[in-house]
Amino acid sequence: MTNPFDDPDGSYHVLVNQEKQYSIWPSGISVPEGWSPAFGPDTRDACVDYVGSCWNDIRPASLRATP
Repeated sequence: MTNPFDDPDGSYHVLVNQEKQYSIWPSGISVPEGWSPAFGPDTRDACVDYVGSCWNDIRPASLRATP
């Protein structure tokens, strides 16, 4: 059995949490509590590109808000 997170031909979503952190998630697996779909379903490469275009600061949102 292959890891669904590593399938280059799989279908994926991009998830985001309340801290504005992103995760690439296989389409066939339930979205975990605390996360919401932000993009997809699409290819893994398209999801990686999406994350790269919108997640410019990897700090949690609560840390970005503090001076």
